[in-house]
Amino acid sequence: MSVDLPMPRVGPLAEHAPKPVRMVLNWGRRYSLWVFNFGLACCAIEFIATSMGRHDFIRLGVIPFAPGPRQADLMVVSGTVTDKMAPAIRRLYDQMPEPKYVISFGACSNSGGPYWDSYSVTKGVDQLVPVDVYVPGCPPRPEALLQGIITLQQKIAAERVSGAAIAERRRGRFAGHRAATAADVTRGLVARP
Repeated sequence: MSVDLPMPRVGPLAEHAPKPVRMVLNWGRRYSLWVFNFGLACCAIEFIATSMGRHDFIRLGVIPFAPGPRQADLMVVSGTVTDKMAPAIRRLYDQMPEPKYVISFGACSNSGGPYWDSYSVTKGVDQLVPVDVYVPGCPPRPEALLQGIITLQQKIAAERVSGAAIAERRRGRFAGHRAATAADVTRGLVARP
């Protein structure tokens, strides 16, 4: 005689789900990351190298190219983020469904890199969107991105499942200066005296 087990509910009561159910749900999210690559400069070539045969991050459960932001779980920002591209990054991030993750890949997206003193370069993508993992280097090696993905997967494995817990985590880490819309990210080239 077989007995059907009740289906686990993911929602407001998911936080109180038994530990094995939470583990299975986190395992599924951990090993099925759809990547939305936002390649802006030379670091994008290293991202492409990571998806090729030698490094092959598909073996880690990372699907390299999501059809669009609405199907993506992970945004990899690689390259120099300029003030002109800032609203586009914010808009695409807002279109991604929760839970969503961001990897800042390379010195330019981490802090502006060698162009930090330019009038048009954003001083890090973390001024626009909350970043989960920073991958340093100019340009970083493909192995560094693999390590960043593994670090992100370890964070996902330790998360609570409920949407409220994920939203609370996002608010707590990025509460001070989060822009409401993509239009709030734009700034004029010349500051008023």
